[in-house]
Amino acid sequence: MLEERERRWRGWMTAAQDGDVRAYEALLRELLPHVRGLVHRRLFRPEVAEDVVQNVLLSLHRARHTYRPERPFGPWLNAIARNAVIDQLRASGRRPRELSLEAEGVPEPAADEASTPALPPEPLSPELADALAELPPSQRQAVELLHVEGLSVAEAAEQVGISRGALKVRAHRGYKALRARLGRAPG
Repeated sequence: MLEERERRWRGWMTAAQDGDVRAYEALLRELLPHVRGLVHRRLFRPEVAEDVVQNVLLSLHRARHTYRPERPFGPWLNAIARNAVIDQLRASGRRPRELSLEAEGVPEPAADEASTPALPPEPLSPELADALAELPPSQRQAVELLHVEGLSVAEAAEQVGISRGALKVRAHRGYKALRARLGRAPG
C-alpha cells in the first residue's frame, strides 16, 4: 500500500513538474489528509495546525521544482512538513523538543514488526541532525523512517524494499553509530 501510494505521488509530482495541472490537483487533494495528520500529531491547537498545513502546501508548491523524481517523494514531503512545524514552534516562542538518542532513550525496533511508536516523532536537534547526516545512507534512512517519520518496522522495510530483519540491522547499526558520534556510551 505504501509502495503504491509512493509510486502514485511520485508520478503525479513528476507530471506536475511537466505542467500537468490535473496531476498536480490530484496530488494536492490526496496529500491534504496526510499532511494534516503529520501536522496535527505535532501541534495540538487545531487552528494553529491548520495554518501550518497551509504553509506546508505553499512550501511544497514553491519547492516543487526541487523534487527529484528518482528519489522517494514521501520523505521529501515529510521534511517540508517537519520544517514547517519547527518554524511554527520557534515563531510561537516554544523550543522544539529534542529527540534523545541516549542508550536508555532509544528503543530498538520492536520484535513485533507491526508495532508503532507510542509518541509522535519529535523534531531533531541540530546536533542530532548533523550526526544523522554523517551516517551511511542506508543507516540514516532506517533511523529516519523509524524515529523521524514514525513508521513501523514493517512499513519502513516495505518502503525501502528490504526485509524487516535487514531494516532492523541497519537501524541498530545507525543507533550505535549515532551514540558514538554524540559521545554517549551504549547501555
